[in-house]
Amino acid sequence: MPPYLTREEYFDAWARWHGGTDPRASPVVRGWLTAAHTLARPLAGLSPSVVTAIGLLVAVAAVGPAAAGGWWLIPAGLLVGLSGLLDSLDGALAIAGGRATRRGYVLDSAVDRLTEVGYGLALWLAGAPVWLAVSYGALCWFPDYLRARAGQAGVDETGAISVWERPTRVAMTGMTLGGAGVVSSLGLEVAVVVVGTAVGAVLGLVGSAQLARQLRRALG
Repeated sequence: MPPYLTREEYFDAWARWHGGTDPRASPVVRGWLTAAHTLARPLAGLSPSVVTAIGLLVAVAAVGPAAAGGWWLIPAGLLVGLSGLLDSLDGALAIAGGRATRRGYVLDSAVDRLTEVGYGLALWLAGAPVWLAVSYGALCWFPDYLRARAGQAGVDETGAISVWERPTRVAMTGMTLGGAGVVSSLGLEVAVVVVGTAVGAVLGLVGSAQLARQLRRALG
């Protein structure tokens, strides 16, 4: 098995797998990947694909507590956070452990999109209007769709990191659900869910606009 990369080597390798985007440019992404790199080190012998599958199951498991509402929203938020952590762990295991493959890269991206469907569904079941939950889910997908299409058009760079990257999506979903559960005894859980989902959708619009502007330049 190849040696486990140092954090800086991991950042460099991560950038190569993500179109040259430097994770150090964003404090949120840098911190998120640092945590994943540190936590993955003791698990270096574990298959990244197994962690990917577990992350999807955990994200799906968050839907049940979200539908139950009330204080159950707290474990729903924690499950969302755990699914995001597992998503980063599988990437750290693959890249820092020297086992990254194109097949695993595509599988990880597909699972990310499926987990984000689960996030939108959980927010809807927790009280967000269906149109808002669908918009939130679509805006989770849209930036990565833009990057994929730009890549097919010959753009090598994925663009600078926006305000609506994967760690932000996971954090917004988890904090919205968990925060709603904390105030459920006051009957405010639906209001918190609606506001949190709306804020996430606004961030999604801003992030998509940032990325679209960058890719427009790259596309000439």
